[in-house]
Amino acid sequence: MKKIRVILTGLLIMAAANLTANATTIGYADFQKVLSEYSFARSTYKDLDNKLLELQQYVIDKDKQFKTIESPIQRKTFEDQIQKEFKVKEDRIYDLKDQKEKIIRDNVLAASKAVAAAKKLDVILDYGVVYAGGVDVTNDIIQYLNTQKK
Repeated sequence: MKKIRVILTGLLIMAAANLTANATTIGYADFQKVLSEYSFARSTYKDLDNKLLELQQYVIDKDKQFKTIESPIQRKTFEDQIQKEFKVKEDRIYDLKDQKEKIIRDNVLAASKAVAAAKKLDVILDYGVVYAGGVDVTNDIIQYLNTQKK
């Protein structure tokens, strides 16, 4: 009986040691804050907003020109031409937006991986899914991003 207890105790100690060895270290970050304080992301979104404002101004200017045209046929031709031009401009802006957002996502992912490796974290989650525990690495990610070249 004593041998069985010793063996069971030994097995429990080994199991506990194994569980401790496999414990993960969790980090978390407020990725909304990361994006709002990441200088490249801020400037990119500002540039995209400016391009959308330019597109809006284009529409306003063309509307003024449209109102000066008296012939219904010329109005229809002008309207068709402007719709095509607008679509091309809009598509370019949204393609640029997609490209820039991919760069931003890739940069944030690389920064998160680098911070995780430096801090010896197994995983970094969004702060919204962590209720207790973990290590806040938000500022570390922001600092990493802002010190790296795009």
